[in-house]
Amino acid sequence: MSTPARTASAAEQLAAALPVPGLRVSGQLAGAPAPVAAVVSASLIGPATAEIVLGLADTGFVAEAGGGPAARTTAVLRPALERAAAALGDGVLSELVEGDPAGLLAGGPEADGVAVYEISDGAAPFGWFAVRVADQAWQSEDPGTFADRLGRIQDVEMALTVEIGRTRMSIREALAMEPGKVIELDRSAGAPVDVLLNGRRIALGEVVVVDQDYAVRISRILDTAEAQR
Repeated sequence: MSTPARTASAAEQLAAALPVPGLRVSGQLAGAPAPVAAVVSASLIGPATAEIVLGLADTGFVAEAGGGPAARTTAVLRPALERAAAALGDGVLSELVEGDPAGLLAGGPEADGVAVYEISDGAAPFGWFAVRVADQAWQSEDPGTFADRLGRIQDVEMALTVEIGRTRMSIREALAMEPGKVIELDRSAGAPVDVLLNGRRIALGEVVVVDQDYAVRISRILDTAEAQR
């Protein structure tokens, strides 16, 4: 698949996965994107490398989608950006950060192969999605070269999280919580838990106790397609 086709697919996957119904890609921008209320960016690291930036015209949906006013924009948006990254190729998505520290848009969308797509709900712009896929010269290199590059970051620490289930609730329900309240999750008793690396689901496991501490026993490693489900 060509680079333009991959970036367009990434934008479509992102729009479909954002926690706001009715969003779609309304076109590719030729000029600089409009100023927005918030910007979130991340890097795709792996055989496919890319920089991605999402600009939001309004962040009012974050509290509802994240279960309360304390919801973090980066946490709410990560699943959608994971979907977009998967459309670009294999790799691991870095931590999401607020702003554009890599300066992806510093030279405008026409510079350095940056593609910018407008996202709207059909009536008004929701924001924009910018992406730049790095030079794919690695494909012609010796197979061991990429493994050598990975050696440079093998000691970088990443956050491993175990998730036993999720639920959605309104702000009213969240504010009504008090000690003793039972919250039902979308996971049955005995079902495997999700193991996430930097927010990306990579394995299934079961919770065990080791020396009075909780631990997780890995039961299955997921491939790329399964991890997106």
